[in-house]
Amino acid sequence: MNRNTVGWTGYIPAITTPFTREGALDLDGFGEQMGWLTQQRMHGVILAGTSGEWFSMNADERRQLFVEGGRHRSDNLVVIGACNAFTQQEAIVHARAAEDAGLDGILVTPPPYVGPNRREIVKFYTDISDATDLPICVYNWPRGCIVDLDTDILTELAEIENVVAIKNSTGNFAGFLAGMYALEDSVRYFGMPTSALGADLALLGHGDGLMGSGGVLGSDHPDFWRAIADGDRERALELGARDRVVMESWFTPDYGVQFGNQQAIMKTALRLQGIPAGYVRDPLLELTAEEVKIIATTLESLDIETTPLP
Repeated sequence: MNRNTVGWTGYIPAITTPFTREGALDLDGFGEQMGWLTQQRMHGVILAGTSGEWFSMNADERRQLFVEGGRHRSDNLVVIGACNAFTQQEAIVHARAAEDAGLDGILVTPPPYVGPNRREIVKFYTDISDATDLPICVYNWPRGCIVDLDTDILTELAEIENVVAIKNSTGNFAGFLAGMYALEDSVRYFGMPTSALGADLALLGHGDGLMGSGGVLGSDHPDFWRAIADGDRERALELGARDRVVMESWFTPDYGVQFGNQQAIMKTALRLQGIPAGYVRDPLLELTAEEVKIIATTLESLDIETTPLP
């Protein structure tokens, strides 16, 4: 497999997993959320990623989520299952669930917390590739996984049979660019910022899009990439500026948060718009009233109508 095996492009967010206030998996809410994301013309979605709180879900819940998500996949909506886990044996269980659900591919980080070395990382991804027929996206997320996959390691991982894409969420932009120039001809390369620099690089034909978080601005996110495809720099910068307001108001340059937690921020932003994103599970906590106000103020500054939360 290689980048030409898949048509993944544009905006493919890691979406939230709705839970009830009591912590139960809310598949009805998930279906409504998926309906909204489809209406907003997302290019795809990632299920059970970090935004989806994979760390608080058991294997059966992840399987159920994959099955329900698979019902929404189409030629216009790629559905990818995140298989993040501490061991390849666990990741393979999730990969096979994604296969059974008919998903388009899987996304996997290096084992979080463990801090594996290069040889261990390569074996981790090789073992997963050997156990599945699905295309794989390698997710470099140093903030959550301790290790930052440099260009040399990413190049070796890109040579693994089923690896077709890289989501590079490093805070090291020079490292991001080095990986992009080295690998964009062999694998799909995601993580381009929605800044003027990101737009200009994309207009020059670099990168394949952004695997962002939550999709809370609706069609603004995928339409940035549609404007790029149309060569409309002015429109892309207009939409990108809206996304930068969110990123700079809620997050830090290395993809950390300025308050609360990332999952509650995304879920609150969606619920304020009437979208049933649900609530976070332990060990995460909901935002305080003051933090909710920050989210509402940001959305309203972008002329997005909000409603008071119950």
